[in-house]
Amino acid sequence: MNISEKIFSLRKKLHDHNYRYYVLDDPLISDYDFDMMLKELEHLENENPEYFDINSPTQRVGGSVTKSFITSVHSTPMYSLDNSYSLEDLKEWEKRIKKIIDTSLEYTCELKFDGVSINLTYKDGELVKAVTRGDGVKGDDVTNNVKTIPTVPLKLRGDFKDEFEARGEIVMPISGFNKLNSSRVENGEEPFKNPRNTASGSLKLQDSKEVSKRPLECLLYSVEDSKMFNNHIEFLKKAKSYGFNIYNTYKHSTSLEEIFEFIQHWEKNRSELPFEIDGVVLKVNDFYQREILGFTSKFPRWAMAYKFKPENTGTRLNSISFQVGRTGSITPVANLEPVNLAGTIVKRASLHNADFIESMDIRVGDFVYVEKGGDIIPKITNVDKTKRALDSKKFEFPEFCPECGSKLQRLEGEANHYCLNYNGCKPQIIGRIQHYISRKALDIEGLGQETVALLVNNGLINNYSDLYDLRFDQIVGLERMAEKSANNLINGILDSKNIPFERVLYGLGIRYVGETVAKKLAKHFENIDNILNSDFDELISVDEIGEKIAKSIIEFSQNEQNIDIINSLKNHNIQFEIDDSAKNVSSILLGKSFVVSGVFSNFSRDEIKKLIEINGGKVSSSISSKTSFLVAGSNMGPSKKEKAEKLNIKIISETELTNLISGQNLLF
Repeated sequence: MNISEKIFSLRKKLHDHNYRYYVLDDPLISDYDFDMMLKELEHLENENPEYFDINSPTQRVGGSVTKSFITSVHSTPMYSLDNSYSLEDLKEWEKRIKKIIDTSLEYTCELKFDGVSINLTYKDGELVKAVTRGDGVKGDDVTNNVKTIPTVPLKLRGDFKDEFEARGEIVMPISGFNKLNSSRVENGEEPFKNPRNTASGSLKLQDSKEVSKRPLECLLYSVEDSKMFNNHIEFLKKAKSYGFNIYNTYKHSTSLEEIFEFIQHWEKNRSELPFEIDGVVLKVNDFYQREILGFTSKFPRWAMAYKFKPENTGTRLNSISFQVGRTGSITPVANLEPVNLAGTIVKRASLHNADFIESMDIRVGDFVYVEKGGDIIPKITNVDKTKRALDSKKFEFPEFCPECGSKLQRLEGEANHYCLNYNGCKPQIIGRIQHYISRKALDIEGLGQETVALLVNNGLINNYSDLYDLRFDQIVGLERMAEKSANNLINGILDSKNIPFERVLYGLGIRYVGETVAKKLAKHFENIDNILNSDFDELISVDEIGEKIAKSIIEFSQNEQNIDIINSLKNHNIQFEIDDSAKNVSSILLGKSFVVSGVFSNFSRDEIKKLIEINGGKVSSSISSKTSFLVAGSNMGPSKKEKAEKLNIKIISETELTNLISGQNLLF
């Protein structure tokens, strides 16, 4: 491809990766690979200035803003840091600095915490606002959530009369992350991927009580007021006395070589730390010199991040086994010669699917390289084919299910193979029941993943309706099932009969019917029979229900065993229709789309959304040309107001909304 095509291709890839990292919290590539791609684009753009684009990833400061919270503008931008990967890179950085500063330089070097950046505003020594980094210029106001973190001081120690900002990183310590995941697995929930994503997701929770249950910690790294300190080392030594949480592992030196020894030590020994780091940060120590150095359009000139490469090690692939998921999806797993990686003994690595194995030509007996790049199960990144045995054979994906022996099928447009023995394959049965009892579904207290497997393997249940036939005397004698546990389990099963319809529908485990889709279907059709008796056209007429979901629902409803299970659940008085409070009280807002933003006097934001929905309206999180009204409260995000005005969208108050619903104000 020519230069312009190469530049445009790189921009698209980087935009996509930026989106997955900052918005979805689901990166596909390592930070190192991303930075190498970005450096390649920077080089091409510098060599070919005619292709300059203000929206190129190279001109971007950071990621995007989550839409769920009020947007707040930072008084000073939260810049990204330029990256380096070698001592030579650091020396080049020092040369650039010395062209501006001709006096001696001192540096500080701190660990680069792998978490979520936060901007804390203090007024008269009290915390008044906490805002995420967002896009560097504006972020999400998550004050209520941050106030639940014990290491964030709500009131500083000392006499503070002015307003200033402090910045730090919110992290989840590894021990807390592991404990949280153990609890989730026991409760039948999916384990979280890694501490960084979990910390980020925790700050986005709407209920601050739930945030308080997460083991979060805030590590401060700067105060945005040069009058408070003369230099960074003074800040690091004094800020703890004010109540800030300062991690005490840092280096102060005039020598880059000495600083680099600190870097190499922690790159090698990072597994000893209580939390994850992805590098170190070098800063010019003196604040006056920082003012002289200033900023580029993207970075402070006085700081540089040294990024660690993902930890990677080699070992032998002894065998390949297969896991069967609740949908019948077959996942190949590499069983490795145990090897120490990032402080833990790694025995397995994900192989994803047949295409992944084929693309890398992975074979049993190969010497492979494994990387711990974020997922709980590490991944294979390379194969050393020079160490391959002469009699090595190409790996053939199995034709039959490793659990039940049924012939596997690969569905059109799918990367995975599937076992279609829906009601006869034990891992699928266990997986579906585990999904049914998970927190967002029936949330049955006293029933975790291991207990479900125990009940199935002992022949006591074969589907989720069998749970309601369990008796105390059947389960009290099972392994780890004392009288109290057995009573809790029976009571939890009985309590699940009160769970609302939309959660029951989600719990049924219909393929592609997630939590949001289940709510849409429940609200539209109002009961299970209407859903299961609907044809394709009726299903796709529902907002956000596409062909794939519609076909899956029809396939589920045509399975006689599924219908028998649902009839059994009905006999056990499970909720299979929405209650009156969730039904539409009118259709006056039918066909209208609303965005709700700000803080309201008479209703909570959720109450306003529900008010719109039960009167036939649709609530969206972002403004578009299809938006009918923006319902605005106080402290509404300025970007939403600006976009609404630009698109000529009517902005109304909560009073105007209630008048509109009552027919007193005809704005349509």
